[in-house]
Amino acid sequence: MNIIGVVSALKSEASCLMNLRFPIYRIVNLGANTRLCLSSMGSSAAHGAALQLHEYGVNALVSFGVAAALDDKLIPGDLVLPESIVDGERLPVSLEWRNQLEQLLSSHLTVVGGSLASSPEPLTSRQAKLALGETSGACAADMESAAIARVAANAGIPFIAIRAIVDPIYFSPPDALLSAVFPDGSVDFIRLISLLIKGSVPIKTLTHLAIGMHAARSTLTKVVQIAGMELASGAINTFNQDENDRKTSSQ
Repeated sequence: MNIIGVVSALKSEASCLMNLRFPIYRIVNLGANTRLCLSSMGSSAAHGAALQLHEYGVNALVSFGVAAALDDKLIPGDLVLPESIVDGERLPVSLEWRNQLEQLLSSHLTVVGGSLASSPEPLTSRQAKLALGETSGACAADMESAAIARVAANAGIPFIAIRAIVDPIYFSPPDALLSAVFPDGSVDFIRLISLLIKGSVPIKTLTHLAIGMHAARSTLTKVVQIAGMELASGAINTFNQDENDRKTSSQ
């Protein structure tokens, strides 16, 4: 039986799957065959959540959340289903699973493929996005997918990333705002008010961010509505059979 393990870094991402509050690193059931773990931001946190899910018994992993655009054609709400993850090396994605999901979603959402790059920190400028796009050849970036992909690759289990664009290449969250955001993406409102009063973060910037997050969350919610909690994981059977065939032929 396929047991899907989903890792989301932010509460706002996880709430597209389950609209209940739960702490970081607690594994919750999303129906009979899907488990969710909220990791908080960053590769180390995502790696820990993915390992915990695998130890819990999942046999497939999903990176589910938002991403920054590295391509000027992408806008908030576009869905990135990458065909590989770039982090110094190319990490594999289960293409059968990924392609099945694209077939389900392409008539409802703008879906793009290509590569998803890993960034060690939030991208807070157009220049940083352009530089990463040039060196990686990727169309979008996040901080968690590579770590989850590595856990899957080491365990020999399938992996896909489902990432909705939250900020386009020409707009990025400013450095100052990050000091008002907790690791799970929730907001320190006292700190935020202080930044607004000082003018460090303009209200216009918050409006842009809110619009982008609304578009990204709408896309992620639609993915779940169309593909179900198991996220079209029927293609995992094909992946596992292909893996078994490769192992048999190599013996």
